[in-house]
Amino acid sequence: MIHVRVGYAGGTGTSPTYYDLGGHAETVQINYDPELVSYEELLRVFWDSHGPPTIPLPSQYRSVVFYHDDEQHKLALAYKAHLEVELGRTVVTEIVPFSRFHLAEDYHQKYYLRQVPELLGEFRTMYPEVSDFASSTAAARINGFLGGHGTLQALEQQLPFFGLSPGTSSRLLEIGSRILPVVDESTGASCPVKG
Repeated sequence: MIHVRVGYAGGTGTSPTYYDLGGHAETVQINYDPELVSYEELLRVFWDSHGPPTIPLPSQYRSVVFYHDDEQHKLALAYKAHLEVELGRTVVTEIVPFSRFHLAEDYHQKYYLRQVPELLGEFRTMYPEVSDFASSTAAARINGFLGGHGTLQALEQQLPFFGLSPGTSSRLLEIGSRILPVVDESTGASCPVKG
């Protein structure tokens, strides 16, 4: 992923907020490199991460895929149809054209990173503007690691590129060693914790 930002889309309001959405849904905007991850993979992660709903949800929480072109539209429809056959039921996820994304409030961005004050403080210094912080690739990657995604080896490999101070880097590694799996180099098997 290049950027992952939290926000609102799919409604008519021109300045949505968490408490006044104007018909928008809470969404995640993902900018990605199609050479590294396919749109089909993103669709799989989307439906795997929240489960395909079978009953309509309130507008704010509705399940929706926004597509940017005809190819994405076809792929999303095909994936949804496949799920419906696999599950033997209707999936109520909407598939609609993208129109505009509205960045959510500061406190919604990078949830896991926000739980580590020293990391958040360092990122606030690097990115004083909310939109810059929300769009930071380093912040998105660290947020993912802190959410338990990836391996300790991947964190160790990427750490020098995040621009963190030595103390904050050490703190991130310490947290990562408690929550990230370690890949056994000899077998390729993943162990839940370092040890």
